[in-house]
Amino acid sequence: MAKTPPRMEPDVTVPLRAVVDDPALALEPVRETLRPGTLDLPVRWAHVSELREPGPYLLGEELLLTAGVNLPDEQREVERYVRGLRDAGITALGFGVTPPLHEELPRTLRRACARYGLPLLVVPVTTPFLAISRAVAVALAEASQRDQRRIAEAREALTRAASAGPEEVARGLAHRVPGWVALVNADGTAAVEVRAPLPFPPELTALLARLRDGTGIRSATTELADGKFVLAQPVYPQATASRLLVVGRRQRFEATDRAVVGIGAALLGLADQPGAAALGGTLTALLLGRADADGVLGELLPSGEYRVVAGVPEGSAPGIGWLRDRLGTPLVETSEGFTAIVSTAPDLGELRAHGWLAVTTRPVEPGELPVAAREIPALLQRARSTGKPITAGEGFDAIVPPEVARSYAVRTLAPIADRPELLDTLRAWLAHHGGWDRTAAALGVHRNSVRHRIGQAGRLLGADLSDPEVRMRLWFALSRA
Repeated sequence: MAKTPPRMEPDVTVPLRAVVDDPALALEPVRETLRPGTLDLPVRWAHVSELREPGPYLLGEELLLTAGVNLPDEQREVERYVRGLRDAGITALGFGVTPPLHEELPRTLRRACARYGLPLLVVPVTTPFLAISRAVAVALAEASQRDQRRIAEAREALTRAASAGPEEVARGLAHRVPGWVALVNADGTAAVEVRAPLPFPPELTALLARLRDGTGIRSATTELADGKFVLAQPVYPQATASRLLVVGRRQRFEATDRAVVGIGAALLGLADQPGAAALGGTLTALLLGRADADGVLGELLPSGEYRVVAGVPEGSAPGIGWLRDRLGTPLVETSEGFTAIVSTAPDLGELRAHGWLAVTTRPVEPGELPVAAREIPALLQRARSTGKPITAGEGFDAIVPPEVARSYAVRTLAPIADRPELLDTLRAWLAHHGGWDRTAAALGVHRNSVRHRIGQAGRLLGADLSDPEVRMRLWFALSRA
């Protein structure tokens, strides 16, 4: 049975020297075409082409192999061919000596490659192109496996370090990259650092400022004046974290290095959750009987105003770590949705954009939070009905006290309070402006069932549902029930 070749990531490469140094291939580099560092250039694949202009069919970083079948005779045309290969981004050109077509390497090709800095390798008659392609494939597969092992080992080691706090994660990351590491605060100071160049050089400060101004999943790299390369990214990939992870070293960052840094950034975000230490300490004191509930509440929530925020997912939505970062609080509970206590009003539109349909109560003192939390079910029901986020205290909520609104809702809907199918149908029907077909589609029932239920509801409520004012009053009651 044939073996399935190992899966290789698209960014896996091997240095050109992995092919040149293979004694079985006996490749001969043309020295005048080599520059410092040439043998360390990346090779993504080996490809054979006899086209006069293969550039449009190349991706870059290939070891291109040719027997010179269509190689022109004129020096100017050969230079045009080589210039096209250089512009296509190939790593090197391998020329196969194939008598009687070519008894030796053409001088025109040698001169053109030397002029345009394109590394040239001579492939002897005894080495088939297939052997080179196979050697590159094997080297890529081995490199991919090494990279995967390195990433897995880094994930395991950094995860263990995370239990000891952000300092240990930073030290572990500096060892794994290797290089210097800094966790940078919003004001540009280092919260945690391992061998970082302090104070930070101006070009690094400018890079971090640009990174903070961006949105979405992002990272940034630059080369410092001392020749070191720097990679920076937020400690959360969604880029709202107040702290940035910065890693520097003398070598460029390859795909595997970036993956390891990404693991470190995620773990630093978890290990450095705002308020996590205080939360753990106060809850431990409560469990051990060393503090009472009021004392714990006072430590976790100093005097001031707070809101209860809750949300339900609409399809795929990020989890608790993302929510803690977005809302700026460790006080987040998740089940089918989430509930959180926050000190500042959240951006409900941003939560919606990431898959959370959310609501928030009015600001209250810490002792009033349990009362505020009782408003959440009604707010979520209104949000589901309208399909929009809701902030309590806006619109009618700013005029009619919640307890008065709830009392009105209970009285108004009492005749159908024990008929949930009538309540749900009436709510959907009003939300769809009396549209029978849209209401039926939303409820998953036949339109005649909608007509029948709305008729029943109108009779039991003693209400003329054709009257816009009646509909307005019923919507108000349903949204506050």
